[in-house]
Amino acid sequence: MSGACDSIRFVLDGRVVEARDAAPTTTLLQYLRETLGRTGTKEGCAEGDCGACTVILGELDGERIAYRPVNSCIRFLPTVDGKSVITVESLRGPDGSLHPVQRAMLDYHASQCGFCTPGFVMSLFGLYLDAPRPRRAEVIGALSGNLCRCTGYRPIIDAGCCMADYPEPLAWSRRDAQSGERRALLDSLRRGAALALATEPGYHAPMSLDELARLYEAAPHSLLLAGGTDVGLWVTKQLRELPPLIYLGEVAELKRVREADGIIGIGAAVALTDAFAAIVARYPMLAELAERFGSPPIRNSGTLCGNLANGSPIGDVMPVLIALGASVLLRRGGATREMALDEFYAGYRKTALAPGELVAEARIPVPRPGRLVASYKVGKRFDQDISAVCGGYAIELRGGTIASARIAYGGMAAVPQRARRTEAALAGRPWSEATMASAAEALALDFRPITDMRAGNGYRLQVAGNLLRRFYLEHRDPEAPSRIGVFARTAA
Repeated sequence: MSGACDSIRFVLDGRVVEARDAAPTTTLLQYLRETLGRTGTKEGCAEGDCGACTVILGELDGERIAYRPVNSCIRFLPTVDGKSVITVESLRGPDGSLHPVQRAMLDYHASQCGFCTPGFVMSLFGLYLDAPRPRRAEVIGALSGNLCRCTGYRPIIDAGCCMADYPEPLAWSRRDAQSGERRALLDSLRRGAALALATEPGYHAPMSLDELARLYEAAPHSLLLAGGTDVGLWVTKQLRELPPLIYLGEVAELKRVREADGIIGIGAAVALTDAFAAIVARYPMLAELAERFGSPPIRNSGTLCGNLANGSPIGDVMPVLIALGASVLLRRGGATREMALDEFYAGYRKTALAPGELVAEARIPVPRPGRLVASYKVGKRFDQDISAVCGGYAIELRGGTIASARIAYGGMAAVPQRARRTEAALAGRPWSEATMASAAEALALDFRPITDMRAGNGYRLQVAGNLLRRFYLEHRDPEAPSRIGVFARTAA
């Protein structure tokens, strides 16, 4: 890919760091440790699961700076251009004092071997900036992407609940985090033209959708990069050599969430955190699905459209979006087309995208009266787990009769797939437990699931049927649907 070579610029501890001649696939973790000597940030899993690599990224958002924890082990260095990077070393006060988050970890005996401790500190620091006095449930949620193998979680959670009890620090208080000086420094890094790196394999960060579409049409062998929560692993775990990268994160049109004409439009560069916020605002029954999707650092980097375009058969968001009748807006050069999500997947990790074509927007219908919606995920643990089975359900009732049904499952086939025979067995039938039991038998006609390390084929079929029955039991009285809180956390 042609283009002028430029340096990557980001803010660290109040000064601008310029990274010159770094390969675009260099991870932020590598650069922090090997070039800047920031060894407090650790590598544990190199895939964004353990949280030892957690840092905070700050980015201008209107008049504020938005701070979010991310996994530096799978975040490519050029994607932090124009942002602020905060590491565990950054929290030290100018007089050498500990930050309240660090002091709480010490006072509550929340560290033993210490390897995971910096990651826990940074996840809690992200919460410290967001919540003046976090509840226990908020602390647990903020730490869902961090693993500790020796301390035990109780003292770490206690530290998170009490970190607001300490006096404001000299550096990195909530007020200091939003200071005019910090905003001005980030503002000084705004670019007037796209960042382009000539170092192999090449990197371009277009700033408009037209420029992006033109670049990708001209170089369809390039790899589109959004959050990198999957692509990062191709480098760190599979040691792949990647083709030239085209980054979506600087395209303003793709960073928007909109609602118009009966749909929620989510751009291709919208982080999962913001995408789920928009979806859950209209579909509050999907809050558990959002909470169980990855972890906060993963959701802060990954994108909804990236998850859809990835085409994984176990992508947890696809089943319910297919059930809702969602679609994707595709763009190639100057041409666009819209395609139903249930027609988008052609085979295992294969989509209907043509060479040089990209997913520009996910389009989700807004709720409509009489439609019952739910999604359930079954895995071996609550947080950070790949599902064995994930089901999405959208059923419309008229009186006591099922007017229409859309049901989809992940983990049951090579692609996220509708259960069309099951849907047919429901349509026009009475809204009753007997109808659901009969329809559940049709699942064996819709799916021939495989046996793998996550579950056996018989188990998957049984679970899929049980989830269908659960849907009925939770919604048997459509005027007052109940919610069975099987996985509800204790909020003290």
